[in-house]
Amino acid sequence: GYAHSHIDALCHILYKNQTYNGHAREEVLTEKGCTQLGVENLSHGVVTRGVLIDIPRMKKLPWLEPGTPVFVEDIEAWEKQAKVKIGPGDAIFLRTGRWARRAKLGPWNVPRNEAGYHASVAPWLKERGVSFLGSDDAQDVTPSLVEGISLPVHTLAITALGIDILDNQDLEEVADTAARLNRWEFLLSVAPVPVTGGTGFPANALAIF
Repeated sequence: GYAHSHIDALCHILYKNQTYNGHAREEVLTEKGCTQLGVENLSHGVVTRGVLIDIPRMKKLPWLEPGTPVFVEDIEAWEKQAKVKIGPGDAIFLRTGRWARRAKLGPWNVPRNEAGYHASVAPWLKERGVSFLGSDDAQDVTPSLVEGISLPVHTLAITALGIDILDNQDLEEVADTAARLNRWEFLLSVAPVPVTGGTGFPANALAIF
């Protein structure tokens, strides 16, 4: 959901009844869990470079208001300001300031109205070879601005590109530490996943500077 940090496996989202690599729904989703593309594919854990994308900081805002889309030009402007280049194998983390806004103004209906990536970022993700997509909410701007599809970034990342997703991460301390060090990349460590057949699993991702 939208409350707890977790990782989405590649069987989590389907499009036209197919998973990533074209497996049929009835072949993959069973009463006992996913027969393919389950979260057990991350059973050894994740270690890679993480990169923080702090769009509110770039725009000199405490947070992005719900419903604000983030486009490729925003990401590339952040790269220029932060002097970092996102590349193959990276895990990128979009800070929208969701948790800072919640602390100041209280909770709201995040599934219906959140800042996040616009669906047009998908070709850029493919071009750069991004391996993991993370955010402090659920990645997609909502409303999605794509007619008929509520979570197009989830759908494109998981089903078309084979990118696992890290939702609802707490990026406030990460952002403060990165700003203090003026260093926007870090070692990402996600502990091994101890289950099989799941569409996802709670994850405690660590940013190590």
